[in-house]
Amino acid sequence: MAEFKNQVTYRGQPVTLEGDGQVQVGDVAPDFTVFKGFFESHQLSELKGQVVVLSVAPSVDTKVCAIQLRMFNKQATDMGPDVKVWYLSLDLPFALNRFSAAEGINNVAVLSDYKNREFARKYGLYMKELGLLARSTFVVGRDGKVVFREVVPEMMHEPDYDAALEAVRKAL
Repeated sequence: MAEFKNQVTYRGQPVTLEGDGQVQVGDVAPDFTVFKGFFESHQLSELKGQVVVLSVAPSVDTKVCAIQLRMFNKQATDMGPDVKVWYLSLDLPFALNRFSAAEGINNVAVLSDYKNREFARKYGLYMKELGLLARSTFVVGRDGKVVFREVVPEMMHEPDYDAALEAVRKAL
């Protein structure tokens, strides 16, 4: 597994990203399996032909991650039926489902990469020192290619929602 250094920090301290490689704009988005429940799995390939937002966060039980999920949930209502938003973390499915139910998250599929870290590995977003996913956003076009990529440099900061939404509009 490759290591990627000097790309992100947590509270100002550098952390190492690990994975097979790092997905870039123009790449075909690697397929992966994530979980809604312990036995309910979903694959990115299920959304072929749609625009997909992958909103990635360290843990839903932290302030910035919760804000990120709420913001994308709110904005998803304006994106239209051809856009799907997935929120991904390594949180266990029951924690994600609990948060979603309490917060009324209805417009975003809240999914976990806890079982095999396939998403983390394929996208190069596993923070070695923290055991969490790095905060990031990807927009995948209808053709399956990545049209937007943001790996947030400081994990305590929110992603650029406006830039991601602009990428979605262009991909439609």
